[in-house]
Amino acid sequence: MSEYRFIRWFEELSKKDVPLVGGKGANLGELTNAGIPVPPGFCVTAEAYKYFVENVKVEDGRTLQEWIMDIISKTNVDDSKQLQENTAKIREKIMSMEMPEEIAKEIEDAYKKLSQRFNKDAVYVAVRSSATAEDLPEASFAGQQETYLDVYGVEDVIDKVKKCWASLWTARATFYRAKQGFDHSKVYLSAVVQKMVNSEKSGVMFTANPVTNDRNEIMINASWGLGEAVVSGSVTPDEYIVEKGTWKIKEKFIAKKEVMVVRNPETGKGTVYVKVAEYLGPEWVEKQVLTDDQIVEVAKLGAKIEEHYGWPQDIEWAYDKDDGKLYIVQSRPITTLKEAKSEEGAEVTEEAEVILKGLGASPGIGAGRVVVIFDASEIDKVKEGDVLVTTMTNPDMVPAMKRASAIITDEGGRTSHAAIVSRELGIPAVVGTKEATKKLKTGDYVTVDGTRGVVYKGIVKSLVEKKEEEKTAGGQVVVAGAPLVTATKVKVNVSMPEVAERAAATGADGVGLLRAEHMILSIGQHPVKFIKEGKEEELVEKLADGIRTVAAAFYPRPVWYRTLDAPTNEFKEMPGGEDEPDERNPMLGWRGIRRSLDQVELLKAEFKAIKKVVEEGYDNIGVMLPLVANPEQIRKAKEIARSVGLEPHKDVEWGIMVEVPAAALIIEDLIKEGLDFVSFGTNDLTQYTLAIDRDNDRIAYLYDEKHPAVLKLIENVIKVAKKYGVETSICGQAGSDPKMARILVRLGIDSISANPDAVELIRKTVAQEEQKILLEAARKKLLE
Repeated sequence: MSEYRFIRWFEELSKKDVPLVGGKGANLGELTNAGIPVPPGFCVTAEAYKYFVENVKVEDGRTLQEWIMDIISKTNVDDSKQLQENTAKIREKIMSMEMPEEIAKEIEDAYKKLSQRFNKDAVYVAVRSSATAEDLPEASFAGQQETYLDVYGVEDVIDKVKKCWASLWTARATFYRAKQGFDHSKVYLSAVVQKMVNSEKSGVMFTANPVTNDRNEIMINASWGLGEAVVSGSVTPDEYIVEKGTWKIKEKFIAKKEVMVVRNPETGKGTVYVKVAEYLGPEWVEKQVLTDDQIVEVAKLGAKIEEHYGWPQDIEWAYDKDDGKLYIVQSRPITTLKEAKSEEGAEVTEEAEVILKGLGASPGIGAGRVVVIFDASEIDKVKEGDVLVTTMTNPDMVPAMKRASAIITDEGGRTSHAAIVSRELGIPAVVGTKEATKKLKTGDYVTVDGTRGVVYKGIVKSLVEKKEEEKTAGGQVVVAGAPLVTATKVKVNVSMPEVAERAAATGADGVGLLRAEHMILSIGQHPVKFIKEGKEEELVEKLADGIRTVAAAFYPRPVWYRTLDAPTNEFKEMPGGEDEPDERNPMLGWRGIRRSLDQVELLKAEFKAIKKVVEEGYDNIGVMLPLVANPEQIRKAKEIARSVGLEPHKDVEWGIMVEVPAAALIIEDLIKEGLDFVSFGTNDLTQYTLAIDRDNDRIAYLYDEKHPAVLKLIENVIKVAKKYGVETSICGQAGSDPKMARILVRLGIDSISANPDAVELIRKTVAQEEQKILLEAARKKLLE
């Protein structure tokens, strides 16, 4: 039994104690007892916070908890000003109240005992928040409460514990709990008090590669000084990739580390940012942080922690300047990895024999029984968990794609139908293999690596997880903690209404592209034939259902609906598509707004569906016209919208896709026609600018959205749009590329729309780039 009522030493804790000390505190106890080198410390338990708010009285005689709940009950969390003001009042009140003596005495005693372990009267400690929810101990509150470093002395520790308690009531944390449906009255906070590591070098390690989902790789980020700079994104750290088992260092990226975090040399308490060149010397800016031996040491310790927990971990580590030893400061599970499905009765092998190579189009590992099909009439052959193999997918194959564990095609590139839909469904895919339908036979078993673009013979045991993944419709996206807030909005692309909830769960700021094609083509016959048969109302209703589903999932966040943009080859295969023209290159043919203005009845049906949803109160919809090349097309589309009672700029926002170089070059003329927003369709903009068929795998290596010519067109559009106050966005595949995202943030784009599986990565990338821009501006000002 513990010697304290409100304190628990790490040695007394395990992962079962989350309700008492939160996830952070419980994990530190678990690691300590597993023999992992963790700096010692103790937790001021959630019971202490509970005792504080339930026993301390405010001026009118109510308990602090009653007073807080009264303010919260009168707070509209969607009113930012009111939320900020009311949560600030709560934090001020907590800080103004005296900590009960029974808690303060225990903290003082425990801190003195911790100091005595190092033969000192006082030691530097970190005081970290560790929140927990009653009845929901597994709830995640990562990154929402405060951490204080280099805290020194009893009074300072007690003050920081109170500040941790107060941080439970920041506007962000309060908003997050409200939106997640947590009962505010049952959320408590434990404060972790831990001996500070006098870090010479520190960072973060992921025991599975979080970018590629490769569990055979460990990713290590490292920088000088305290780890706060790496965790906050204030510095670009070194990055090392290590292969598990062989401990081979596969990749090294040595960054330019401009700043570091150190103990404040003037006060001896707290931390400050300093320039690496001034603090350590100019040669340290681009010097490798960890030696090769240290990289392997960190990786091996990470693997040991992962083995203990049985799940990949996100770990904060540090090397102590005083004793040169490696310490683990924190470990938590990675919550964004996908699990691959294992197959019973299949050929399971330790060998990874490559039988096909193509383009990795949708990341992840998938494995199962092969089913080869050549057209949509065969889709019933594909059962749950099968690997779908075909020449190239089309919209009619989507039902089978949803059932597949992986997809392999002969043709196509990373922006093909198979690639786009697979990414949205979260299904691994390899495209452009040239010979999948010849080499593979129905009944074979294969393992598909959608990240590297490789297909292996049999079920490769080392790649495929034994534990069967619980499938949810359209896959699963997990977001740990509250989403980062960025000035550049991060939106999501949606192809099918069925994945709206999954897409919304990413925390995206809206839908930058809602495709019409799947909704229209899923009716099973040519839409114009459908209308001619007197079924226009049925088509309108089906479209309205789809648009409504997405608008509701994201409300009040904006949803930009792109009018139909299906090339003739997709229509021709449908019943009633016999009269479609034969085009040598459908990508350059009768599609987008060109077709819509010729087949007005179809465009009217789309506008009627949007009007129907708008009249139901969904005022978050925007209309986006594809393949626009001249102002007349915008004018005519507006006239058609008005003819069915849909008023551009009033009922809906109005915008265009910038996919044709002509649109980028005459953007000012197009904007003068009246636009609220423009969005770059980089898939087409790139192929038209570089004269490259994006579905031709022979020349796929030449396709580059970051080509200087493409970037010049984008830069010109953003510049002109800013002049006229028109919002700019991107919804092409390039929006899911972190390198492109960095460029776009620098160019001043207003929003980036990514695939569902890339939203979290792009948001982190955007946040880091925005912080870099702010730091660069601040440094420049300092030097002036």
